[in-house]
Amino acid sequence: MNILKSGWFSEVSDLWPGLALSLKVEEVLHSERSQFQEILVIKTKAHGRALILDGAIQCTEKDEFSYHEMISYLPLCSHPKPKDVLIVGGGDGGAAREIAKHPDVERITLVDIDDRVIEVCKEYLPRLSLGFSNPKVTVFVGDGFEFLRNHLGEFDVIITDSSPAEHLFKQPYYELLRASLKPNGIIASQAGTAWESMQQVQSTFQHCKTVFPVATYAVTAVPTYPTGQIGFVLGSLDSRTNFAEPMRIFSDEDLDQMEMKYYNDKVHRAAFILPRFVEKELQVAQSTN
Repeated sequence: MNILKSGWFSEVSDLWPGLALSLKVEEVLHSERSQFQEILVIKTKAHGRALILDGAIQCTEKDEFSYHEMISYLPLCSHPKPKDVLIVGGGDGGAAREIAKHPDVERITLVDIDDRVIEVCKEYLPRLSLGFSNPKVTVFVGDGFEFLRNHLGEFDVIITDSSPAEHLFKQPYYELLRASLKPNGIIASQAGTAWESMQQVQSTFQHCKTVFPVATYAVTAVPTYPTGQIGFVLGSLDSRTNFAEPMRIFSDEDLDQMEMKYYNDKVHRAAFILPRFVEKELQVAQSTN
């Protein structure tokens, strides 16, 4: 149950029982039920505009950049030449916006099942959705699974920018991701937070580790996500990949020109330094493969 009353929106979910995040609402800008989900855009007092899907906060204008920069540049800077990139999900446009800044990227394909999310974000979240107007970006509306089945061996990097739908966190999905990569390709997927959904983190990592010769887990800070942190699993077909050491390092001047607010090579390395309890849980997951 998610509450919008008394001037506050509260995200309440069985995924993190006993925990809620509340945002003070100044105005409800848009509300509709699409074919697939509830779409809500609100203007908040402290975090600008916020996109909420099925009662779960997807992003706010104040802190979205940390998520979108990290889910994009952790895999991009771990690949020697990421020319062709696929985004599964990402209908808000934030990942497309960030990926398009990378000088090696030539083509970005975005596949999202809900065209209404794309259109609503274009209207109400223009700073996020400006990626859609980049000439590198091509958008397909449809099912990500079906798209992957029809585009095998085509991508250097595949990024799953989606809420934790159960089917996207099972081994068959990672096998399909692997089949859609070019040789030595890399994937990154949202993977939950170790503070409240360790079982999800473990299972997602285990599925990735089973399919890819190199797999790891990284974190970033996003204040308006549950526990203020979100994690990613990354997998590589190249057994030599060291995700914790970026292959492409941008200068401060480069990062300023790219309008990067969160990511740099030091933050990249730090994302893979995990607390001991997380390391131990992932070791357990790895040992069960």
